[in-house]
Order: sequence, then C-alpha cells, then structure tokens
Amino acid sequence: MHISDGYLPASTCIGGYALTGLTTWYFLRKIKREQNPTESIPKASLLAATFFVASSIKLPIPPSSVHPLLNGLLGVVLGYYAFPAILVGLFLQAVMFQHGGLTTLGINGLTAGVPAIFAHYLFQFRHRVGLENSLWTSIFGFVAGASGVAITVLAVFVILIANIPLDLDASAERSTIMTTLVIAHIPLMLVEGVFTAMIVRFLQKVKPELLPEKVR
Repeated sequence: MHISDGYLPASTCIGGYALTGLTTWYFLRKIKREQNPTESIPKASLLAATFFVASSIKLPIPPSSVHPLLNGLLGVVLGYYAFPAILVGLFLQAVMFQHGGLTTLGINGLTAGVPAIFAHYLFQFRHRVGLENSLWTSIFGFVAGASGVAITVLAVFVILIANIPLDLDASAERSTIMTTLVIAHIPLMLVEGVFTAMIVRFLQKVKPELLPEKVR
C-alpha cells in the first residue's frame, strides 16, 4: 500500500515530509519522557524488522494484490515507538527494493504510522472502560489490528483520489482505485485483526510485560 515516486506533486511530498518530521519529533519527545526510554528499543527493532519483511511480501487477492501491513500490531505492542519503527522500515524498503519511494516517504510514513498510534490508543482504551480480561483483550486486539489497515487504506484512497492527474478520466480512476485498493484490502483487514488478537492473547498469557500497561 505504498505510494510510489512520481505519482504525487512536489508540494504534497514536501508537505508530507514536513508533517512526518513534526510527528516524529513529537513521538520521540514522548518516548524520551518515559521512565526508561531505551528499554523498548530491542522490541521496537524486532518489530521494525518484522514490518520490513512482512510489507515486502505480495499476496494475490483478486482483482489486485496486497501486502501485510502489521501497523496495528506494532501500535498495540510498541505504542509511540511504532511510528519511528515504521518509518525506518519504509525507508529501508525504498532504498533497498524501490518499494514505495523516497519522495513519498513522508506521506507513506504518515499513512502507515499514524494509524498505528491510533490502534495503540484504541487497544489501551480497554483499561479506561475496565474490560481487561482475556476475552476483551482479544476483542480490542482484533479491532486495533483491523483498524490499522482500514485507516491506512482510507488515507491512501483519499490521497490518491485528491491527486488524480487532470488529463485522466477521474471517474474511471476512482472506480479503479476503489476496486484495487479498498475492496482488495478488506480480507487483509480481517486477517490482521485476527492475527493481532492472537498475538496479544498469547503475550497476555506468556509475557504480559510486553504489552503497555496504560495509555502514556
């Protein structure tokens, strides 16, 4: 679900870099204020590598193909660390495999990283409403994992629609984007929701300290 070089105008790419820079600064500042800001670096590195590998794999889902995102999972487990971890993964993909692009790195970072943070808050919301047993943890894990994909798809859809070249048939392009992007990712949204639910259920039983205790 990467936006490639050459599709977006320069103004959009520059704006994407500016917003990503500010967002990265904000989350790094939040991380620095934690009691032990370096404690989660190994965990973030491992999940950044997982994101890098997973989102490089293409899965054929007619009428298009998709690749796993796992940004919801990263948000659930890493919290604020998810944004820089995803940004590093996207940068390495762009440099090593030309997957996405360097000019669109800022936009891609926002469309994948911000939904991860949303998934984190959504998962942590269970603490506020007192639904912390294993069943509700799994349910919130599913919703968080699925929402990471859903929000990313929605954001990319809006960006692509807003930047359709004037010399193309806008109606036909919107229909194509709807089919190949939105509809094709519905199965992935459900799969990642189930996968995230399974992971958080497992971590809650085996190593609950890997899950953030509360919203920070």
